[in-house]
Amino acid sequence: MTIKFGLIGGGVMGEALLSRLIARGIYQSSEVIVSEPLPSRLDFLKQQYDVAVTTDNSRVFTEAKEVLFLAVKPQVFSAIAQELADIDILHREHAPLIISILAGVPLSQLEAAFVQLPVIRAMPNTPATVGAGVTAICSGAYTNALHHQIAQQVFSAVGEVVEVSEALMDAVTGLSGSGPAYVALLVEALADGGVAAGLPRAIANQLALQTVLGTAKLLQETKMHPAELKDRVTSPGGTTIAGIAKLEQAGFRSALIEAVKAATERSQELGK
Repeated sequence: MTIKFGLIGGGVMGEALLSRLIARGIYQSSEVIVSEPLPSRLDFLKQQYDVAVTTDNSRVFTEAKEVLFLAVKPQVFSAIAQELADIDILHREHAPLIISILAGVPLSQLEAAFVQLPVIRAMPNTPATVGAGVTAICSGAYTNALHHQIAQQVFSAVGEVVEVSEALMDAVTGLSGSGPAYVALLVEALADGGVAAGLPRAIANQLALQTVLGTAKLLQETKMHPAELKDRVTSPGGTTIAGIAKLEQAGFRSALIEAVKAATERSQELGK
């Protein structure tokens, strides 16, 4: 069968995507090839997903007919680009769509490596590994509606998808890319508060985690504005307003806003 999807990099994010693309039937195992330098990792991926495997990146680039997906560390991108530079892909009947999740590698650099090929740059976040992520994508000069559709289908396998201009990718990094750490910190702090108030640690952890998870689901399913939900929970002279007053006193909202801005600025610095 024709190889449609080529994956360069079989790490955590690469595998998360691979597993869901196959589970959803978007690609059959026989339509996928994966390259990865670690032999033990290659053996695992072959056994687990029944896909073709190789240590040769150029083979993946040559054989993939629909998508070449780059899921390697940004530091090794230059070496991989050099490795693939001599392959004449433009004269094939169907040139693959290049999709990159390499943080800090801009479209200009990707398009310089893959001359005249359609390129999409993407920024998924870590909840994608459990199918609950959100991915921002931006498109290069040679993409068309079909390429956008393919990228949407690929990333929908691991969560939600939004399209942004490349100028906003650093802000995406600051919010949804770094955001899981902020939320994890929030869950930890809520649980610590529960322990400080006398709850056993295991119960405090469970209450904190489910409260965050349930609130997010409620907001998502009802499309309610967060301020409206806050007002519904906050009764006059009650417990919640007492807690919110303390959060405001401590600059809770301001701290989160500044965290997103700082992470955005750091992403801009790293991309230079």
